[in-house]
Amino acid sequence: MPRRIADVFDVAERSLCTGCGTCAYLAPDEVAMVDDVDDGRRPIRIGAGPGAAAALAACPGVQLEHRDLPDGAIHELAPLWGPVVEMWEGHATDPAVRRRASSGGAATALALDRLARGSAHGVLHVRAAPDEPWRNEPVLSVEAAQVLAACGSRYAPASPGEGLALVEAAPGPCVVVGKPCDIAGVRDAARVRPELAERVDLTIAVFCAGTPSTAGTLEMLAVMGVTDLAEVRSLDYRGDGWPGDARAVLDGEEASLSYEESWGEILQRHRPWRCKICPDHTGEFADIAVGDPWWRPTGNDPGRSLVVARTARGREAVRAAIASGALDLEPAPTDRLPRSQPNLVQTRGAVWGRLQAMRLLGLPTPRYRGVPTFGAWWRHLDRSAKVRSFAGTARRIRRSGLRRRRPVTPLVGRPAVPVSIRPRGQGQPQGRNEAAALTADSPR
Repeated sequence: MPRRIADVFDVAERSLCTGCGTCAYLAPDEVAMVDDVDDGRRPIRIGAGPGAAAALAACPGVQLEHRDLPDGAIHELAPLWGPVVEMWEGHATDPAVRRRASSGGAATALALDRLARGSAHGVLHVRAAPDEPWRNEPVLSVEAAQVLAACGSRYAPASPGEGLALVEAAPGPCVVVGKPCDIAGVRDAARVRPELAERVDLTIAVFCAGTPSTAGTLEMLAVMGVTDLAEVRSLDYRGDGWPGDARAVLDGEEASLSYEESWGEILQRHRPWRCKICPDHTGEFADIAVGDPWWRPTGNDPGRSLVVARTARGREAVRAAIASGALDLEPAPTDRLPRSQPNLVQTRGAVWGRLQAMRLLGLPTPRYRGVPTFGAWWRHLDRSAKVRSFAGTARRIRRSGLRRRRPVTPLVGRPAVPVSIRPRGQGQPQGRNEAAALTADSPR
């Protein structure tokens, strides 16, 4: 465990929290998750006791560990991509699922297939809050219509781990869908809570380039021309094609930005520090991971998914969904993963340099075991990138005050849309702009 980290509140105040919400499930009498506009979902203390310290055992913010590779794992992929036992590319056979969901709808189709065959009682995932669609909330869906209503990318803070109590209390096993860090938290929570392990049917991770804070969504809406969040009736970050536009439905009108404008120019600049020192962007701790096959050109396309089985249980679930007709997939060669996410090797290498800079400056750092980063730094970064991974981090630490504790600031009420940001076509947005060296190597 990193030095000077006593409990999950330390994790948050030291900018190491991923916002997964697992700690709130493990210690509900001591920990509650709140929205911090600039950082994301973060834990605050609501009671005293040992639970907040014990929850560190399942905190992906401070530790990630691979143990033995599963049987049949592709060994040449493991050092950079984690366990991979089989890989496919394709899409959901239902055209509505394929077009509405992100990529080709494979994650949604897998969850629906588990419900349809009776393997799962429900699906724990996140959805847009009905009364505040710019915010996410965890939900256990037990009907296909509920899953479909919530499908699609949500590039805003989400803590599905808060909902693990619903899984534990369910009358049957459930599918859990989340970001890579969310699923890592689920795996470790299941190790310390046998009751949860008995209720997890399957874990599905979606590839993730980092979770923008609520401030990112507010800036995106401001650039769309939104001035009052009360006007927003629905908000989609992408979808309805691949990759699709970000779309806000307002009172009587719709505003939109292209994916390049929303993610590329705005949202990714609002990812918290912990996302920049994360080596797992492809769901290495899940049964199945699903992401975009960016090796293909985008355009007016209904979408395709890269589907990676990481465990034997995941492989059997994918094969069953193919056999039932829920998924139309073709086997993918081993080079499809690195071709689909070409920036991730450099990202993983940069993580090693950033962690070394943090240690040299006396900051607590996450512990990664069986998740190698040095090899990527040594073999896949050129000299200037190696230097930037150290020097850029040192500058960031000095400039942003990462050596100081950052107390969690809970959002109270509805946040204001930043009026200083000009709508598109009236100049460039004036939001927070982090160091280019820390964002340019990030995947989409």
